[in-house]
Amino acid sequence: MDLQFLGTGAGMPSKLRNTTSIILNLSSEERGYWMFDCGEATQHQMLHTTLKPRKVTKIFITHLHGDHLFGIPGFIGSRSFLGGDSPLDIYGPAGIEEWIQTTLRLTKTHLTYPLKIHEIKEGNVFEDDDYIITARELSHVVPCFGFRVVQKPLPGKLLIDKATEAGVPKGPLLQQLKNGNDITLEDGKIVTSASVIGEPKSGFVVTILGDTSVCEASIELSKGADLVVHEATFNEETGQLAKDFGHSTIQQAAEIVKTAGAKALIATHISSRFLPSDIDAFKKEGQEVYPDVFVASDFAQYSLHNGKVIESNFKK
Repeated sequence: MDLQFLGTGAGMPSKLRNTTSIILNLSSEERGYWMFDCGEATQHQMLHTTLKPRKVTKIFITHLHGDHLFGIPGFIGSRSFLGGDSPLDIYGPAGIEEWIQTTLRLTKTHLTYPLKIHEIKEGNVFEDDDYIITARELSHVVPCFGFRVVQKPLPGKLLIDKATEAGVPKGPLLQQLKNGNDITLEDGKIVTSASVIGEPKSGFVVTILGDTSVCEASIELSKGADLVVHEATFNEETGQLAKDFGHSTIQQAAEIVKTAGAKALIATHISSRFLPSDIDAFKKEGQEVYPDVFVASDFAQYSLHNGKVIESNFKK
């Protein structure tokens, strides 16, 4: 599981930060990419990475402010030009379907793949055998959602020693046991999968929040998460602006993560008033509340390895 940030700015693009878009890369689970928000020029940002637009299978939009969705028309149109033919699902607040369909109709944009738009409410917005995504409404100046992505428990490992003790030979029978199937040996002995498979392992939990001031929903979505992506538009000095416009400071974001018992904070949606020379001090303000704080920049990537967060940058 990797998170890559295509845009980390607030309100409008700047020379240093594009508007919001995040890719949850599930390629290793054969799920392609799930995009969270699609600010203006998201497709341009993607050109500077190894990411492929046709591999985006789902887009989750937190709210209908332009810096979180103005990139959708261009992106979904280019996805056709670039050979995308698999279905694309878009999830977002009420009104998103009218906006997208009107834009496609007036610009006569033809898509080469099925597009399904889901207007969401609080609760589970997606579930399959491996994942469940829950949405809660946050506290902003327009309806805005946060998302909790939960990977369901993973199958335990095949215990080779136990299988050998049970008389299972090397070969395809081991794979059947690993797949959860019971087998019958040549002597008629039945070996159950449960008897040679270890305990299931917990999957990851990632919380991605839209624009918000401090609220209980942010805490609930973040409980025990491996990673929490939380906006941090302002710092302590500009905290009144956060209050006035329904945003958060870096300290408030860190407090949410601390209260929720989450493992790490990735701060994003950073005001353009903060220059590169300001980021160390900005980050320190968050770390005074909670130590495991990262401040995302465009193209930053975060991976989970044995419970630890690894930060890198994969701009090509």
